[in-house]
Amino acid sequence: MAGHSWRHFDPLILIAALALAGYGALVIYSASLPRGAEGVVLSSAVQRHIIFALVGAVLMIALTRLDYRLIDALGWLAYGFGIIVLVAVLFLGSDEFGSRRWFDLGFTVVQASEIGKLMTIIGLAKFLTDFRDRLQEFRIFLLSLGIAALPAALVFIEPDAGSAVVFMALWLVMTLFAGARIRHYIMLAAIGLCLVPVGLAAGVQDYQRDRIRAFIDPESDPQGAGFNVIQAETSVGSGGLWGQGLTEGTQTQLDFVRIQTTDFIFSVLSEELGFVGAMALFILFLLLLSRMLRVATRAGEPLGQLLAVGLITIIAVQVFINVAINIRLIPVTGIPLPFISTGNSSLLVFFIGLGLLQSVLAWQDDARRGPVYWPAPHATQDPPHVSPTLDRSHPGLRPTGRARVVHREPGHGEDHGRSNGARSPLDHGQTARGRRAVRARQLRSL
Repeated sequence: MAGHSWRHFDPLILIAALALAGYGALVIYSASLPRGAEGVVLSSAVQRHIIFALVGAVLMIALTRLDYRLIDALGWLAYGFGIIVLVAVLFLGSDEFGSRRWFDLGFTVVQASEIGKLMTIIGLAKFLTDFRDRLQEFRIFLLSLGIAALPAALVFIEPDAGSAVVFMALWLVMTLFAGARIRHYIMLAAIGLCLVPVGLAAGVQDYQRDRIRAFIDPESDPQGAGFNVIQAETSVGSGGLWGQGLTEGTQTQLDFVRIQTTDFIFSVLSEELGFVGAMALFILFLLLLSRMLRVATRAGEPLGQLLAVGLITIIAVQVFINVAINIRLIPVTGIPLPFISTGNSSLLVFFIGLGLLQSVLAWQDDARRGPVYWPAPHATQDPPHVSPTLDRSHPGLRPTGRARVVHREPGHGEDHGRSNGARSPLDHGQTARGRRAVRARQLRSL
């Protein structure tokens, strides 16, 4: 079936995303409940989380109708918009906790890096699709690095080192999937190791050094930089198997755990809902990520595959970092837990990303027939002939049927003015020599 098809819509992606957002609203409710409150009291944070989750679900369904292949034409505009947003926040953003990361819109705040992540996924997917035949050239490999390094550098300036790490992880996974050479990564790693001392001396700020010291030895400053690390670790450990009960966690309700609804929300969940509650969270994430991986395997061409891989990477990396911070595997970096932590822009961006994946599924049949054009070709022009082929030339990009565009020479295109049943010059040349010439051009195009 050509065109959009609702039969490919994956309801489990929508259900898993809404379940995670609902789980997040439950934990935010407990973490933001005023002390001594009686009955159900929904804070503004809970209300906004629910509203933005519902708006995000509507956007996901609406984006299913949009042909995601427009990214092939508009991808650089989207990436450029993301860079403009990241630059603008450095000058126009509100200064909170010593960094400029947010635009204050009055009714909500928008974190620029969340927009930048989605736009970088789109930009990288566009670049790696266009240059998939040349990705093994070191120059093209470096250009792909630049696409991720530019937004990573901008968020590092805010400063937001955690998001910078996410951008670079995104580039690493997407280029590996696209078939980049391992030796190029080794070369970059060697160069990076040589530059580490310079970076530590010039790029690491005092508060970041404090976080590293607190990670190594939190007891050295238990009331300062090590306080959050100690309290979060205590909260996770005190939950036991079943937890202390929703709204009953001592560390949470007595405000020993700070930044409860963002960076350390996993410690709140673990304390009050225990190991069982944490496992329920991981099961929901595994369900969502497995369905997203299914999109990557079913996409009709590389662009859709790369979009899916990029979104999977963003969610998986942020889940790992947030949980690792709460159980003291890595230093505190300020990365929220997707769908769970407060952060309206983050929640909305994730739903929009899932909407693009639903579009990949909905248009997978049509994607095998070729690219979408923007603007559309003139009605009098012959459309390019599309020959569905299987591209196995690159180990990472293995579409189920990449469309190959074959442009016919003037005089050999389809005759739009002929009556039904008339023979096309493409199929029946005037001479045997003419037929052989047409077939030779077709073979060269393939």
